[in-house]
Amino acid sequence: MNVTLPEENKIKKKQLILYISIILMCIVSIIIAFYVQFYARIDIVGIKKEGKFGKKTEEETQLLKAEFNQIFHNKIEEVEEPKEDKKSNPNKELVYTLYEKKESKVNSYDLEVHIPHINIKSEKVDEYNQEIENIFVKIAQNVLQSENRNIIYTVEYAANVQDGILSVMIRSNLKEGSYAQKVMIQTYNYDLRNNKEITLEEILKIKQLDQQVVQSKIKEEINREQSKVEDLKKLGYNIYQRDVSSDIYDIQNTTEFYVTQDTLYIIYAYGNQTSTSEMDLIVL
Repeated sequence: MNVTLPEENKIKKKQLILYISIILMCIVSIIIAFYVQFYARIDIVGIKKEGKFGKKTEEETQLLKAEFNQIFHNKIEEVEEPKEDKKSNPNKELVYTLYEKKESKVNSYDLEVHIPHINIKSEKVDEYNQEIENIFVKIAQNVLQSENRNIIYTVEYAANVQDGILSVMIRSNLKEGSYAQKVMIQTYNYDLRNNKEITLEEILKIKQLDQQVVQSKIKEEINREQSKVEDLKKLGYNIYQRDVSSDIYDIQNTTEFYVTQDTLYIIYAYGNQTSTSEMDLIVL
């Protein structure tokens, strides 16, 4: 026996199908818009925001360089919370301020330091912490013992975790009397998932950046800065000279870099080797 639905029920059924179709189209549109807006990509862990590594405009690059000094907050900016069993001290943050002091003595020194400790169970990280103490804490102690030397000494740091990579950057600024200002930058990058130090070459692979392209950008930046130095030298200024042919600019020899959520800073701080505040910053 055939049953014929009333015409009113047929209309309601068609309307219901139409409404469901419209809702589904809206949901799909929202998903597509979200994907495009945030450069999302699908990988083995699901939908993930893709940073603008290597895709920045010249204006964005110059702005990041100008704002470089503002990223030193003297605390860790954790994008991801690591497992507690990674930490040496489970009650402390992954990076915390171990040595902090602000003190002045007339005609002798002005000191303000925030020196971090990396809280990870690892022999390599133990080496990092020992180096931090040997360099930054030791200088601070020497400054506090100085007399009538008019020293200004500051230390600050930045730290964050992203994609399982801990990145720490420490910057110190030392000015003693009439001697040249000395700015040092040391960085420490550690793969939390594989419990090992991570190199710049490995970072480039993870961020899908072409090594040859990055190498060319480094050389281009160094040549540009040296060209400025040559121009100033002709005007009688004594500016730090870069050896553009040096292998220190090769990616495999580059040790100072800092990774944030969507930016890679490659740093050549010449104050690490000599008394100068000159540095070159490549932003990707």
